[in-house]
Amino acid sequence: MYPSDLKYDKEHEWVRLEGDVVTIGITHFAQDQLGEVVYVDLPSEGDDATAGETFGEIESVKSVSELYSPVTGEIVAVNSGLEDAPEAVNEDPYGEGWMIKVKLSDPTEVDVLLSSEDYEAFVTSEA
Repeated sequence: MYPSDLKYDKEHEWVRLEGDVVTIGITHFAQDQLGEVVYVDLPSEGDDATAGETFGEIESVKSVSELYSPVTGEIVAVNSGLEDAPEAVNEDPYGEGWMIKVKLSDPTEVDVLLSSEDYEAFVTSEA
């Protein structure tokens, strides 16, 4: 359920590392808890992301939640497809539902994130 090639944080975001750039989205657990996603408010390319700080909001039929960046760096890409198809977050959270790409300021930040096994244990303990 949680791809082993990704890293996770306790705010329910996932990170895919590719060189010095990470792709960030929300986990299957998070989208399942939110329910049907109807809107995603994302930052602009060129904005800064700071580990532990918000970078946007996600709205579902149930609630509005803030999105937290697991890493620090410059936002180099934003998934503009989510403007017209926010349901991609529900349908494919690890693929088409990605949110932003960040060029890392400090690549070691990724090392402290959770493995898929550790994240699964974390969400199991939360339930």
